[in-house]
Amino acid sequence: MTKINMTTPLVEMDGDEMTRILWKWIKDELILPFVDLKTEYYDLGLEERDKTSDQVTMDSALATKKYGVAVKCATITPNAQRMTEYNLHEMWKSPNGTIRAVLDGTVFRTPIMIKSIKPVVKNWEKPITIARHAYGDVYKNTEFRIPGEGKAELIFTGKDGQVMRETIYDFECPGVLQGLYNKDSSIKSFARSCFEYALSEKKDLWFSTKDTISKKYDHTFKDIFQEMYDAEYKTKFEEAGITYFYTLIDDAVARVIRSKGDFIWACKNYDGDVMSDMVSTAFGSLAMMTSVLVSPDGNYEYEAAHGTVTRHYYKYLEGEETSTNPMATIFAWSGALRKRGELDGLNDLVDFADKLEAACIRTLDDGIMTKDLVGLVEPGYKAAAVTSMTFIKAIRERLEASLQ
Repeated sequence: MTKINMTTPLVEMDGDEMTRILWKWIKDELILPFVDLKTEYYDLGLEERDKTSDQVTMDSALATKKYGVAVKCATITPNAQRMTEYNLHEMWKSPNGTIRAVLDGTVFRTPIMIKSIKPVVKNWEKPITIARHAYGDVYKNTEFRIPGEGKAELIFTGKDGQVMRETIYDFECPGVLQGLYNKDSSIKSFARSCFEYALSEKKDLWFSTKDTISKKYDHTFKDIFQEMYDAEYKTKFEEAGITYFYTLIDDAVARVIRSKGDFIWACKNYDGDVMSDMVSTAFGSLAMMTSVLVSPDGNYEYEAAHGTVTRHYYKYLEGEETSTNPMATIFAWSGALRKRGELDGLNDLVDFADKLEAACIRTLDDGIMTKDLVGLVEPGYKAAAVTSMTFIKAIRERLEASLQ
């Protein structure tokens, strides 16, 4: 079989633990036999990040800006336990956070649906995509413990010497204090990424905050979205036959539960963190969730939405075969290859990505799946748990058949 050509490299970001093992298996079985793969490779495994003082993560993010499309394996964000386990020089920051900051991007997460696994919310018929703002808020907070009585103040000193001061609370006992921030520039990037992604996917866009309570902070998000929509996107949305609307976060939750799906729900950083897990679990599993970081200037970084599957990795090191679900990682590869094909005008590459995903779904619909999914299958459908490699080889059989 003649391999499918590529003209521009993907930025390939390798990762950690069990997902690193799956990464190689997926490339060897599902990509390299069929595609003349071109990548610029970066090892974001924790050992290499420590060895390079995390410069490799920054380099991979800058390469994504250069080439426009990246595919990333799951990576470890170290804690105190990992510091000891890997003998690290420093507790390095989340690679995802570093990459998001460089690209100024928004994370879009969408569940992968199959016939035999129905969402817990019975009226959800189509996927719901969560768009998560990936900057500021509680993830960049400043906080400390208040030891006793005293006044907590919010103070801003402008470059021109102007001082703004507000009392937060007069503490009569010990407590806690937290300061959050965001930037107009980041909110504008968030809004633009959401509008552009909605147009590319031809899906309605919802946005929700709590501006009735947070009359400055959340209201700024609401205003920026509305101003950008009115000035730049209203006509485009109408021509595409899609809608944008804003509602309060509590009203949005009620609307989402009652909906049939098939829309993009844009959320602030923490809301998006929580709601993406809620949506993925209600649809089935985090391992059945696609994730793509989209920058406002059109760069894409595809990844799995889950972690490195540490427990399975330790079993693998002991020689035990595991039944780890590779679907999200496979779809990260297919998403990146499809986008590369679209940007470079390579229809064969786009077609390959479509057929790879179809082969995955066909394998699951045939009842061949990893252990995590078997217990979710609806009565009346057959399902057999297999090892990760058996599952990947079953996908390859169906992929080869569709390509011939």
